[in-house]
Amino acid sequence: MGEQYSTKGSYVTGGEFTRDTNYIQDRIVAVPDGMVAASEPLEGSIGHPDAKMAPDTRAWPVEAGRYRLVAARACPWANRTLIVRRLLGLEDAISLGLPGPTHDARSWTFDLDPDGRDPVLGTERLQENYFKRFADYPRGITVPAIVDIPSGAVVTNDYPQITWDMSTQWREFHRAGAPDLIQRETLDEMLPLIKMIFTEVNNGVYRAGFAGSQESYDQAYDRLFAALDVLEERLSTRRYLMGDAISEADVRLFTTLVRFDPVYHGHFKTNRNKLIEMPNLWGYARDLFQTPGFGDTIDFEQIKQHYYMVHEDINPTQIVPKGPDLSQWLEAHDRAELADGSPFGAGSAPEPVRDAERVAAGHNPLYPLQG
Repeated sequence: MGEQYSTKGSYVTGGEFTRDTNYIQDRIVAVPDGMVAASEPLEGSIGHPDAKMAPDTRAWPVEAGRYRLVAARACPWANRTLIVRRLLGLEDAISLGLPGPTHDARSWTFDLDPDGRDPVLGTERLQENYFKRFADYPRGITVPAIVDIPSGAVVTNDYPQITWDMSTQWREFHRAGAPDLIQRETLDEMLPLIKMIFTEVNNGVYRAGFAGSQESYDQAYDRLFAALDVLEERLSTRRYLMGDAISEADVRLFTTLVRFDPVYHGHFKTNRNKLIEMPNLWGYARDLFQTPGFGDTIDFEQIKQHYYMVHEDINPTQIVPKGPDLSQWLEAHDRAELADGSPFGAGSAPEPVRDAERVAAGHNPLYPLQG
């Protein structure tokens, strides 16, 4: 990476790790003129399917082909949008740009594309698209980000809200058989669960990994595993977090679980036990991995490269481990015995992944190397 643009000092800053959750809260909505603005700033950690517009933000119109989702496969927050876009069948409506797995202190880069430029946006770095919207944008250049193709400017990077809006605002462009990920009959129960998953699990692994003191690490470690124990118990009697069908809550938990043994267990020192040693969570994670729309978005090689190479604060050698064995992700899980019907509820499975969006062979046990 070179010292000039190294990430050294960017992640471990002393004491408890605190995530900056101030995102660009513009929204892409079906009826821009019908959106009501909130009178006070919105709490941004999990979003809401019926969220009002945050104060002083813009409502952009839903328009097929106008926007490009920039989502690195390595990033768990971006991975959510890849899964929901695929489950709902929004591939034709929202195009996809895929940055490479590593970045420096400036930005994610389109180094996987020919000539190192996104073929639609024409930019080398996602930073350029942020700067087209806000000159000298002062915060982190994060993924996922949705970019307005005509202007090349970022519309939003508010990942907690993006997936809700894919379910609600983009309904006109859902595929036939798109699952109901909101499940309004369980929403009052789902939202507190999603909040717990975010604070204690999704962000909990980072709180442990980027702790700047022993005390902060110990507290983060205990909080994380207390939450995983609660989820392990919850999944002993139900196939998915909300019952018989997949929901937004499952998407949000899965992206952390799928990274747990390859990176979090060792890299972030969350090593009380591995995921494969928690039978209900491990069976649940395999069940989702083997469900179209989930595992077929996962690139384990990019995931490992991202964490071990980018986080110089905790892995200064940038050596990427060879393990673990990933073939176990395809083992039988027997979770269907806990539910009636399809994982997609009244809907159906998405079509096979398009060739242009397939994970590279050898990076995922669903796509083994040939010969």
